[in-house]
Amino acid sequence: MTGTPQHALPPERARLAAALRELRTGTGLSLAALATKTTFSKSSWERYLNGKTLPPSQAVQELCRLAGEPEGRCLALWELAESEWSGRAAARPTDPPVPTGPPVPTDRADADAAAGTAVGGRGAVMAILASVCAIAAGGLSVALVLLAGHTGDSRPSAPPASAPAPRCRGATCEGKDPIPMKCGTHPLTLASHRTSTGAHLELRYSAECRAGWARMWSTRIGDRLEIDPADGGTSRPHTAEITDGIAAQSYVYTPMTEAGPGATVRACFRPVRGGSRECLDARV
Repeated sequence: MTGTPQHALPPERARLAAALRELRTGTGLSLAALATKTTFSKSSWERYLNGKTLPPSQAVQELCRLAGEPEGRCLALWELAESEWSGRAAARPTDPPVPTGPPVPTDRADADAAAGTAVGGRGAVMAILASVCAIAAGGLSVALVLLAGHTGDSRPSAPPASAPAPRCRGATCEGKDPIPMKCGTHPLTLASHRTSTGAHLELRYSAECRAGWARMWSTRIGDRLEIDPADGGTSRPHTAEITDGIAAQSYVYTPMTEAGPGATVRACFRPVRGGSRECLDARV
């Protein structure tokens, strides 16, 4: 099967590819280094991480091992993607259409939530129950993994016992990426906003890390998002910029800024064209 353009990936394969990219980012390995530490080539990993080819389950397991993360969730996503890839999903005449929703996220908590928030409330439950009926032997375990914690509540759920400990806290998180620092595991959404250009913005916060950051999606190449230090601190703003088409179809994050309880964080979006600067702020 030939590769599929990133924007046209089926939702199941897009979710898996995004989860694998996030895991690879957490390892800090280049594609070449990844190839030397696994049984799969650099070109194979390029196809797997961009959703051009469905990886074998062994590749998913090896990447989870390198990232030091449990493999259950990614294997559940792999089962759904494999069902779509093989055509078994297409053979189910009673399946409801799968809404595309927002683009596939790159952090672990959002990847978990994507399967539940793509269809809100009762629709999410019905879609997952339909998958249980259709996938038979493997479907129940998949649905249980995807359903866990997907209530639609914006408050962070209680971390599971196996949740990785954050790698920074407070001032030590300043300017660092929330994903490899394990601050994006159970974040709270403080505020959200849709810009005049159609981009979506959110302010995120980790109580465990005592730090906040911002993210954007539905963007264009050249768009920028800045987050200011809490309450006008002396640190410089931290910026994220959309550099390519793949980033424009995904969640992109700013580095973190320290933010204790009661602090105010502020993010500003600067579109590459067709709009003016737009900001949002929230108190922790």
